[in-house]
Amino acid sequence: QCCQLVKANSIQGCKLSNVDIVYTPYPNLKKTGDMVAGQVGFHKNKKVIKINIEKNNEIWKKLEKTREERDVDLKEERERRDREEREEIKKQQKIERELEKVRIEQEKKEKEMRSYKLLDTDPSLCTTNQFENEEDAEKELVDDFM
Repeated sequence: QCCQLVKANSIQGCKLSNVDIVYTPYPNLKKTGDMVAGQVGFHKNKKVIKINIEKNNEIWKKLEKTREERDVDLKEERERRDREEREEIKKQQKIERELEKVRIEQEKKEKEMRSYKLLDTDPSLCTTNQFENEEDAEKELVDDFM
């Protein structure tokens, strides 16, 4: 079917009843400056596949019935695809920011747990700066000790 499609879409092939179709990988094509437009050569002839196709209108008619042509607005499709990609990137960045916030909060909590601030909150503990003179501070500390 593919060969029939190639034959039917060829300018000269559609007029002839018997045509040779040549298949080869793209890297095997050889084009030099002295060649006529449309003429190509091959680097390795072993990679060239030739198929002889005869005119078969039944296959061509079936292919024509299933043909589907669409008007494609390439600019609109490109903009839509770019928009979707930007939205996906924004979602990923938002998730990363939220994870970073959670990580920072956890680090703060862990740092707070390791700090000595929790020990300083007991009101019964007092420093020597709270007493007016050193003698009172000394008496208080001795009394607390015993």
